Amino acid sequence: MNELTEISTENPVSGADALLRAIIAEGVDTVFGYPGGQILPVYDALYDYTDSLRHILVRHEQGAIHAAEGYARATGRVGVVIVTSGPGAANVITGLSDAMMDSTPLVVITGQVGAQYLGSDAFQETDVIGITQPITKWSLQVRHAEDINNAVARAFFIARSGRPGPVVLDIARDAQIGQVQTPYSKISYIRSYNPNPRINEECLHSAAKLINEAARPLILAGQGVTISGAEKALCDFAEKASIPVASTLLGLSAMPSGHPLYKGMLGMHGNIGPNYNTNRADLIIGIGMRFDDRVTGVASKYAPDAKIVHIDIDSSEFDKVVASTVAVHGDAVRVLEGLLPLIEPASDRHEWLASFDACRNVEVREVYSRELHREGDEPMTMGEVVAAVSSATGHDAIAVTDVGQNQMMSARYFQFKNPRSFISSGGLGTMGFGLPAAIGAKIGRTDRTVVCFVGDGGFQMTVQELGTIMEYGIAVKIVIMNNNFLGNVRQWQNLFYHRRFSQTPLLNPDFRTLASAYGIPAEDVKTRTELPGAIDRMLSDSGAYILNVDIDPADMVFPMTPAGKPVDTIMLSPDKLFDSSML
Repeated sequence: MNELTEISTENPVSGADALLRAIIAEGVDTVFGYPGGQILPVYDALYDYTDSLRHILVRHEQGAIHAAEGYARATGRVGVVIVTSGPGAANVITGLSDAMMDSTPLVVITGQVGAQYLGSDAFQETDVIGITQPITKWSLQVRHAEDINNAVARAFFIARSGRPGPVVLDIARDAQIGQVQTPYSKISYIRSYNPNPRINEECLHSAAKLINEAARPLILAGQGVTISGAEKALCDFAEKASIPVASTLLGLSAMPSGHPLYKGMLGMHGNIGPNYNTNRADLIIGIGMRFDDRVTGVASKYAPDAKIVHIDIDSSEFDKVVASTVAVHGDAVRVLEGLLPLIEPASDRHEWLASFDACRNVEVREVYSRELHREGDEPMTMGEVVAAVSSATGHDAIAVTDVGQNQMMSARYFQFKNPRSFISSGGLGTMGFGLPAAIGAKIGRTDRTVVCFVGDGGFQMTVQELGTIMEYGIAVKIVIMNNNFLGNVRQWQNLFYHRRFSQTPLLNPDFRTLASAYGIPAEDVKTRTELPGAIDRMLSDSGAYILNVDIDPADMVFPMTPAGKPVDTIMLSPDKLFDSSML
């Protein structure tokens, strides 16, 4: 173990040493990575820092970056990744794009060939900066050891401030082996970069006026609420004004599921009430969300009678999809705290709130009863499995999902008591995200139960990370919802492609046998009578555990707003649309 002596002209250290010291100075205690030729100086230096910095050796670089995403989303801290050049760097590209779309703070360090070889197509050289600039918040190639400290300080400040995101430092071998003679210093300011904009008081008062005048307002809570730490401010604001709240996919758990003003999830597979009433609201208040197409449906027919108050720390999101009546540029918690004294208590929104309950009654009758209340020998549904696991955890676990039907069913049927309890790939929709992200989430939050819901297709995309679980004893609970299909694609083929199931059936391995090869207990769950006991055994086990659950291959996720349709065009089943006469 290196003693962290002060760096000076008398006590210089290598660039690799300086890099690790800088990471530690930023409060990092865990990094995810995979060694290789052009990052070997850093890994050699790491040998002396194992008491200060825990390195998680994944089985693939994509696993490293998704694990870092899960860690960051579960903790609110910056996730750190270290990989080599060429294929190592290229293997994190999917995760960088995923983190950029979902505002996940990462610092990704890639090795690079020596500066004298740059541009020569040297062995394992890749233009990392050229590739990553469009999908990162900032990227920089470091060619000289003396530039490492400043680069790291900027990287962490940029990654975690404002709207968070991924940063790449591509460090040439010269910089890793060169000498550093100056100590590390954090920064909190970069000229021309303003991550904490001053809130315009006029905009704040204009927004408050619209809110006070609205008869049918609706709050749309995005992940920006969680990133900002604005969960309490959101509840205080909604309660004072008696405004119903709906969440985006990544906004789930920002408000407890059981809160009387929480009305469910928005979007393509969201709840009927929020989607239907979006187009009946006279005011939409979007907080820390970007009005993406999965929320709006066809944008030209979105909320036709509503004025829009858009609150976001990223001004580039204003008017990008939906035109704002008032745009309030600022951090969500500061904006909500500024609005609270300007808002008048409302007591005349009972009818508006009741309209959400009427929609929920339709959903219970037309969807929940079909998904959650099958009996006897009927095949199991994903919804009933998710609901059963949620109940067994007391609705107090972190749910990490892969992408597809398993994701949508988890979002619909898992319930939440605490913030940062739902982790999923939102904007990019990355299959293979779930398993490594759950590993990272559990490493970051050892105090909480972490359950990974994953389809049989997505599980096999990063299945090698079972080796990471085995090596480090990571107690993540894995529920494979196995329908022997790429289920979400199958659903679209069923509904919109004349049931032509092209390349979606899967021939799967014996997952229980596969788990045993990694020393992980596993059970096959074939009937609903077996399900409660299997869930209890999984949750009571102190380590990792896998349930391979047989799911009805014909099961589909409803409600559904078809792509290109207004958000209030809601399918309840393949042959039934929601109609206001049902209310």
